[in-house]
Amino acid sequence: MPNVAWPHWPEEESQIPARSKFRIVAPERDATRVNERIRVREVRVIGADGEQLGVMTPEDAIVIAREDGLDLVEVAANSRPPVCRIMDYGKFKYEQKKKNASKKSHSATLKEVKLRPGTDQHDLNFKLNNARKFLMEGDKVKVTVMFRGREMVHTYRGREQLNAVLEQLGPIAKLESSPRMEGRFMSMILVADREAVAEAKRAAEEAAGEAEEAKAAEAVEEENVDTPDLGVAEAPDESSDEALPTT
Repeated sequence: MPNVAWPHWPEEESQIPARSKFRIVAPERDATRVNERIRVREVRVIGADGEQLGVMTPEDAIVIAREDGLDLVEVAANSRPPVCRIMDYGKFKYEQKKKNASKKSHSATLKEVKLRPGTDQHDLNFKLNNARKFLMEGDKVKVTVMFRGREMVHTYRGREQLNAVLEQLGPIAKLESSPRMEGRFMSMILVADREAVAEAKRAAEEAAGEAEEAKAAEAVEEENVDTPDLGVAEAPDESSDEALPTT
């Protein structure tokens, strides 16, 4: 059978579009309720200067806010009624975004906290507050105990001091470099535990929110203080009086 040349048909192009090498991320939705998005019957309003303006409808509060070119922003949705603050929300968001960007671009630096073998608890608390602040900001902390003269004979006290620092800083601190002697100095290096720091920051934000709600609750109690009853006192019941003797 002679060889037959079959016609060559061009392959059909695939209808499936090529996958993009760039990842598409949906924009983050702002969950904060502002102005007309506040749909409750009444709210407790805090003015731009922190003044308590009382309970009113969101519509009335928006009118007050817009008289000054500001916004009505819900800050404590779980309160009854919800607490709203008058502010420039656009400026507030910009400052928050700028603050978050500065935190992300923050490069860790090595801070140092210096102690002595005999540092008392009061001074130690002050040093611990500084170390905790540095760790919360993402920095490393070098804790150093300085020895003088005959203190070199009792270097174990320096190690005890360093162990006390690590224990009292709690879960936000992790040991990067164990205590070691360098001449007359014993030092260790601490780094922040990211998960513990994030949890501590969340707890601080929740505490701030609870303080805001407590402040609003105090305002409610002040408004609901009962005024003294200034009515006329009731006349005593004559029937209960003892009979007077007759003469």
